[in-house]
Amino acid sequence: MKQRIGFKIVGIFGMFLLLLTANIAQAGGAKPLDAPAGAAGAMHNAEGIKHYNMGKWDKAEMHFMEAAKENGKLAEAHYNLALSLDKQGRHRDATKHFGEANKLGADNPAIANSEILKKHLGM
Repeated sequence: MKQRIGFKIVGIFGMFLLLLTANIAQAGGAKPLDAPAGAAGAMHNAEGIKHYNMGKWDKAEMHFMEAAKENGKLAEAHYNLALSLDKQGRHRDATKHFGEANKLGADNPAIANSEILKKHLGM
């Protein structure tokens, strides 16, 4: 009986640590970027940010994809799309869009200095 209680306590403690770690990682993670005011695709990008911030990465992905389709040169849409793909564990796809964001947004310090982008691109 004591052994069962011990396993339950260890299990509960482990779940607590896992949730705490996930919340810390999310809180300290990269944040999606706003598109320049008036840019084509900015409305979809803004909607994607709302979903991303709610943890609805699949819906965010859909809006960021639409923003990128509407404006293929919108570096922020590619960056944000890459973030949402990364959150979903789709790292190969994320790397592709981080690369596009890096190429298109080299003059944007938030993109150029992004740790997650550099990690994906091996920089």
